Amino acid sequence: MKIKVLGTGCSSCKTLEKSVVNALAELKIKADVEKVEDIQKIMAYGIMRTPTLIIDEKIAISGRVPAMKELKEIIEKYNY
Repeated sequence: MKIKVLGTGCSSCKTLEKSVVNALAELKIKADVEKVEDIQKIMAYGIMRTPTLIIDEKIAISGRVPAMKELKEIIEKYNY
C-alpha cells in the first residue's frame, strides 16, 4: 500500500500525516507513507483543498483531517 499526504505544510497537513502513521501502527499495517508538499505535484491530482489523503493513487479524503476511527476505516478499506 502506498499512501501520500498532500499539503503545503500547514498544521492540518502535518496532523494528518502523524495520524496516518499512528493509525497504520495501531492496525499493524505496513505501508509506504510519503508527504507531498510540492504544489505542482499536488495540483496534478486536481484537488482543490488540502490536506488530501491518497491511497494507492486514489483520493481517499480531501480538505479535512478525519477522526482516528474514520481514518482507520478508510485505511482498512484500501488494505487488500
